[in-house]
Amino acid sequence: MSIDTGAYGSMTALGRPLRPKRALVALLLLAFAVVPGGFGALTRELMVDAYLQVSAFVAATLLLFYGSERVFRYNIGEALSRARSAQVPLAALMGATPGCGGAVVVVAAYSSGHVSFGAVVATLTATMGDAAFLLIATRPDVAAVVLPLSFTVGVLSGWLIDTLRLAPPLSGKSEDGHLVPLIGQVRRRDMVFLAAAVPGLVMGITQLTGADIGAIYGEMPVLVVGLAGTAIGLAIWATSPLQAMTNSADAPVTRMAEETSFISVWVIGAYLAYDYLAAYGGLDLEAMFATVAPLLPLIGIVIGFVPGCGPQVLVTTLYINGLIPFSALLGNAISNDGDALFPAIAINPRAAVLATVYSAVPALIMAYGFYFLAPGFLN
Repeated sequence: MSIDTGAYGSMTALGRPLRPKRALVALLLLAFAVVPGGFGALTRELMVDAYLQVSAFVAATLLLFYGSERVFRYNIGEALSRARSAQVPLAALMGATPGCGGAVVVVAAYSSGHVSFGAVVATLTATMGDAAFLLIATRPDVAAVVLPLSFTVGVLSGWLIDTLRLAPPLSGKSEDGHLVPLIGQVRRRDMVFLAAAVPGLVMGITQLTGADIGAIYGEMPVLVVGLAGTAIGLAIWATSPLQAMTNSADAPVTRMAEETSFISVWVIGAYLAYDYLAAYGGLDLEAMFATVAPLLPLIGIVIGFVPGCGPQVLVTTLYINGLIPFSALLGNAISNDGDALFPAIAINPRAAVLATVYSAVPALIMAYGFYFLAPGFLN
C-alpha cells in the first residue's frame, strides 16, 4: 500500500513518509555497525560516543529552549526579531550557552527571516559547542575566561557584519515557520526518543567528569542506550517530512526529536570520517600539534572549521592534558561552530560558509594575540 506524497516519495501503511536517500544512508550506517571484527566494533563505539557526547546534550538544550517557549508562551525567533539593537548580543549569549541548542535556535530564526546574518555570525563565533561542558567540568577557571571572551568577540563580530552589510542573500529554500510542514500531535517515536535521551544525558554528564561510565553503569547498558538512541534517531530522520528545522507550532518534544535526529546524522558522519581516517588513514592530530610551535594556534583554528563537536572536544582534551597552549584552545573555541553548522549548511550553504570564514578573522587575531603577547597565560 502506498500513497503519493510528492517530493517525499511514497508512504508506508503506517503513514510515515519514505525518504529513499535518507533511508539508504541510515541502513548503510547501521550496516557498518554490525560488520564483524574491528571495523564494526569501532563503528559501534563511535556511534555510542556521538550519542552520549553530543546528541543527548543537543536534545536537552533544544528541549530546554523549545519547552520554555511553550511554557512562557513566546517565540524565540520573534523575540529576537523585536530585540533590534540587542539582537546580536542575545544571539551571542545563546551561542555561548554550553552545548549547541542555543546556536541551532538562532540558525533556525535566521532561516525564517527573524534575525540578521550578523546574529548568526555572533552565535556561531560565541559557541564552543559541547566542548564547553568538558572545559567547565575539568577547568572551570579556563572556562571563566574562554566563554566570556568568545561571547564578546561574537558580539563585536556580529555588529561589524551588520554594519558593513556583509550578509549573503537568503536562500530560496528558506524555511519560514509557516511553510515548514506541521507534524501536529506528539508521536510515539518522539516519546521513545526522549526516553532514550534521558539516560543518555545522565551517562554523558558522568563521562564529562572523566569517570569510566562502563565501570559505573556497565558496558552493556551504555552500549544499549547509545545504539538504541542512535537507531531511533536514524529512523526518525529517515521518515521525516522535514528538511532540517521544525515548525514552531509543533510540540517541544517533537521539535527536539526531529532536530536532534537531523543533527545526529551529521555528527555520526563527522565522528566516523575522523576516526576512520585516524584508524585506517594514519591521521594523527596529536602529531600535528607536536609540530612547530607557532603553527599550534593556526591548527586549532583550522580544526574549528570542521563541523560538529567531536574534533573540538579533542582539542579541549589536548589542552587539558597540556599538549597545546591556551592560544590554540581559544582560536578553536572562536572558529568552531559546533553542531549548529549542520542545519546552517542544509538551509543556506553559502551563508554557512561565509559565517565560518568571517569567524576565522577574530579567531586568528585573538589566538595569535595571546600567543605572542601572553604565551604562558593559563598554560
